[in-house]
Amino acid sequence: MKKYILFDNDGVLVETEKWYFQANVRALKELGITLELSRYLGIMARGGTAWELAQEQGITKEIIDKKRFQRDEYYQEYLKTKDLEIPNVISVLNELSKKYQMGIITTSRRVDFELIHRNRGITEYMDFVLCVEDYKRAKPYPDPYLAGLKKFNALKEETIIVEDSQRGLSSAVNAGIECAIVKNEFTASHDFSKATYLIDSLEDLYKLL
Repeated sequence: MKKYILFDNDGVLVETEKWYFQANVRALKELGITLELSRYLGIMARGGTAWELAQEQGITKEIIDKKRFQRDEYYQEYLKTKDLEIPNVISVLNELSKKYQMGIITTSRRVDFELIHRNRGITEYMDFVLCVEDYKRAKPYPDPYLAGLKKFNALKEETIIVEDSQRGLSSAVNAGIECAIVKNEFTASHDFSKATYLIDSLEDLYKLL
C-alpha cells in the first residue's frame, strides 16, 4: 500500500521544460550554434547538457560559463513572464493530500524553483522540496529519490514517483522505486519502457493508487 508520493517538478507540476529549452536555444544562438529540439531531448534523456554542443565547437570553458549564466537569466525572464500552469494540479494535490504524504524532487536550482512557485500554492501540499543543491548526484542517478525516501523515513514499496522524462524515470528505476510517467508532449519521444505505469494526466493518479 502506498503512503508517499514523490513528484518531479518540471513538466509534472508546472510547464517549464519548453522555456528552459528556449533559454538554451537563445544562449547558444549567440555563439552561432543551433540547438535542435531532437538533439536537446536526446541529451536531456541521458542527463547531459546542451553545452556539449559548444564544447564540440572548441569553445572555451570561460565563454561557456558566461553564456550559461546568460542562459539562466533568460530562463528566469521566461519564468516571470510565461504561463507555467498545468490544469487542475491544485485540485489533484488537494485530494491526494487527504491520503498521502508528498514531496517534490527536482533538478531545478533552488533560486529558480522559488521563482516558479511564488504564489502558486503547490508547495503548500508538500512535506518538503529537494532541489539540485540538496543531493550529491542529479538524475539519472538514484541519489535524489533515495534522499526523498530518507526524508520520509519510507520504504521503497510504500512510495511511488511521478515523472515525465526518461532521465527522471532512470533515476526512479536506479533507486528501485515504482514510477508513473505522466504524459507530456515535450518528452513524448523519450523511452518509457521501464515505467511501472503510464498515465495521461495527474488526475489518473486517483485510479492508480
